[in-house]
Amino acid sequence: MGKLQDKVAVITGGVSGIGAASATLFAAEGAKLVLVDMNQELGDRFIEELKGQGGDAVFVKADVTNEADVQNVFDTAKSQFGKVDILFNNAGIGSVKPTEELTYAEWRRTVEVDLDAVFLNAQFAIKEFLQNGGGVIVNTASMYGWVGSPGSAAYNAAKGGVINLTRSLGLEYAERNIRVNALCPGFIETPILGDTDREFLTNATPMKRLGQPEEMAKAALFLASDDSSFMTGNSLIVDGGYTAQ
Repeated sequence: MGKLQDKVAVITGGVSGIGAASATLFAAEGAKLVLVDMNQELGDRFIEELKGQGGDAVFVKADVTNEADVQNVFDTAKSQFGKVDILFNNAGIGSVKPTEELTYAEWRRTVEVDLDAVFLNAQFAIKEFLQNGGGVIVNTASMYGWVGSPGSAAYNAAKGGVINLTRSLGLEYAERNIRVNALCPGFIETPILGDTDREFLTNATPMKRLGQPEEMAKAALFLASDDSSFMTGNSLIVDGGYTAQ
């Protein structure tokens, strides 16, 4: 029996990076998956890979900031699998730009994807969990929700918001069998890094390497499973020692 045997997990940003690594691990641990992303081609291809490995998964193309799209995600989960047990709120975007050059539209889009969508998807999940007797939410925040970084004002503000949203939801639903925790990655080798100087990021990390998506997947599994059954409202920082400096 896997740690997530017969659980139904919705994973946003689920077909690349941390989301894809987590989907692979969750499936290996017995979960049925609803993977959410905007990239239909990548989503279809990844679903076929999972099925080839014996996974049970469906892909839903959705904008995580759009209420109708999110409704469709949860409707699909229920029609395909009958319920939702876990939400891994993982979709996110990031950019590095001097604040004086950052447009308000860029600020709003970053906050919309990295914070507003976390709330929106969590709200849908909570409504399901209240009907089903409980559930688990894992929100992807960042070590930059804990410390500042020049040129990342919007991203840092949004991720700080995710951490405090996680605290608030964890407290609000602690007595109703709904656990809410945040995963705070450091510099991870994923597409969100774009063309960022890997050598600079490596040197800035005390362990002198970048984290791998599979390492974040193991942390996400811990938070999504009963291994963390006495945790809620907390943040798990997995950053190679960066925030310990």
